[in-house]
Amino acid sequence: MSKQQGQKIAPVPLSTDIGVVDLIDNYFTAYNSARLREICQLLSRDVFQGDVTVGVSLSGAMTPAGFGVSALAPLIRSGFIDWMISTGANLYHDMHYGLGFELFAGSPFADDVKLREQGTIRIYDIMFGYDVLLETDAFIRKILQAEPFQKRMGTAEFHYLLGKYVREVEKQLGVKHSCLLATAYEYGVPIYTSSPGDSSIGMNVAALALEGSELVLDPAIDVNETAAIAYNAREGEGKSAAVILGGGSPKNFLLQTQPQIHEVLGLEERGHDYFVQFTDARPDTGGLSGATPSEAVSWGKIDPDELPSTIVCYTDSTIALPLVTAYVLNQCQPRPLKRLYDRREEILATLQKDYLAARAKPSVADSASEGVATYPCGTPIRK
Repeated sequence: MSKQQGQKIAPVPLSTDIGVVDLIDNYFTAYNSARLREICQLLSRDVFQGDVTVGVSLSGAMTPAGFGVSALAPLIRSGFIDWMISTGANLYHDMHYGLGFELFAGSPFADDVKLREQGTIRIYDIMFGYDVLLETDAFIRKILQAEPFQKRMGTAEFHYLLGKYVREVEKQLGVKHSCLLATAYEYGVPIYTSSPGDSSIGMNVAALALEGSELVLDPAIDVNETAAIAYNAREGEGKSAAVILGGGSPKNFLLQTQPQIHEVLGLEERGHDYFVQFTDARPDTGGLSGATPSEAVSWGKIDPDELPSTIVCYTDSTIALPLVTAYVLNQCQPRPLKRLYDRREEILATLQKDYLAARAKPSVADSASEGVATYPCGTPIRK
């Protein structure tokens, strides 16, 4: 048998006492089950090591289904997630659990007109009362009036403060299992949102602006801080990993850190070392959600020498995430916490210092622009 043929498939009947590691290692033999197995093994063997900085992007309605509490928070507590990009909606619905509200499993075929009349919200087969939204909104609006929020800030600082208040509520209510935001606050994991206005959290920030709030969420802070995290990941012999749940804007915000470093800031970089994604999006429609690792190489987002360390599994993240979490918690020892939130200013200062030093050097672009003027709109004209 040649190496190209791979490992022999030798099926054995499933037993009644099989564990998750045995199930994935020995029964996920082909197609997307094999890709999930490869991701589990890559994470355990190479990614969740002390010298790798792991960034996770989160899209899709994952936290309403409870995965913030059940899967992501345990990964943070074990030191397997160092920083995150999330949709605002995931963080908003995560707060329901931290605030002690109840969500229920229901039918995806319910009558939505009747649900509306009953004051029930539906996210496919998840149901909860309309009052959950109103009370969560009221909580957000109340705490955002506190003095620490009355300034311009990035979303990592914003979510850190939000998580701090949610954690206090959890303690008062006796919430047994902490939610994603509160856990990230406790463990120093910065969480960014690529589109801070695109959620109920952002809607409440906007409403308070009408009342004179001085809170401003500045995306430039986020772009620079996330680039600094990716830049810092290579300190010493370190590596950078991108773990992508779904796609969308969080995926791009995680991956654009590398083009920001080399294309915009002019600092040498080679792209993320590891790329794993769970998605149901096709690549042939041109959307970012389905864009492959090899395509990302052309943008400088992925290190071309590390393509064997890139895996895409085409499956529902709600199937993949609990399996991956159970597997790595069984296979890996907890890692020391990097607490990147606490180090944001330090690593950003390093990025800024190196960027300004690079800017001070003459470049090919500077030489090419000699003798060229521009119209106000930026169109070049020869002098």
